[in-house]
Amino acid sequence: MAAPARDAARTGPPSRLTGLLLGIGLGGFVDGIVLHQILQWHHMVSDVAAYPVTTVAGLEANTLADGLFHVGAWVVVLVGSLRAVSEWRSGAWPPSWAFHVGMVLVGWGLFNLVEGLVDHQLLRIHHVRDDLGAPLAWDLGFLVVSALLVLAGWALHRRRPRRSGRAGAPTP
Repeated sequence: MAAPARDAARTGPPSRLTGLLLGIGLGGFVDGIVLHQILQWHHMVSDVAAYPVTTVAGLEANTLADGLFHVGAWVVVLVGSLRAVSEWRSGAWPPSWAFHVGMVLVGWGLFNLVEGLVDHQLLRIHHVRDDLGAPLAWDLGFLVVSALLVLAGWALHRRRPRRSGRAGAPTP
């Protein structure tokens, strides 16, 4: 069976935006599920005096804020997924694993850097460990790990793909 005509039009690398969106959304889910729900180190507004986690009303407000945060992460993953399907259906080359996973890690790290700088340092609505008296070290450690995610992801993304038997076609 002959390959579809659109295969002849496939050129250039796949989009980086899809991996970035998936990394941002999945990074949000990891943050919310692991730090907010499983470890319960903080919630979205757990360092806001009006919403103390020591009261039922405060926990309700924090749980609502966490839920809205998860909705936002879900929307970003949905947009990234729809974008991936759209690109593949239009005939774009599928990304290699290194290209895609690298960009997912970059997106995750960028999410953490922005969230860590905005929520932890600028707005001070929560910290990585709100359950401790001096959370700055945890916040700084979070930023360092986030920067390492970006660097590792970019290095993986930039790795040259192996070539397949077809001329000019990268191996997925």
